[in-house]
Amino acid sequence: MDVLYFAWVRERIGLPKETVTTDAATVADLVEELRAKEERYAVAFSDLSALRVAVDQELTDFDAPLAGAREVAFFPPMTGG
Repeated sequence: MDVLYFAWVRERIGLPKETVTTDAATVADLVEELRAKEERYAVAFSDLSALRVAVDQELTDFDAPLAGAREVAFFPPMTGG
């Protein structure tokens, strides 16, 4: 599955996108796998309340299932004005 990172998440991880192989059942499980990879992931995912997530371009929660998902994107909350 493709994992996309936007804004400061991308800056902390150092990648805009990567392809991962995962057995994660939910987005939260995927986050735990990523955190365990390297310190830069642990830092980027240290405060999930500061992040939003989309699965296959649909905004969702961290408890969303990943079965059949092709893409997960992580980004900070959007502000308008």
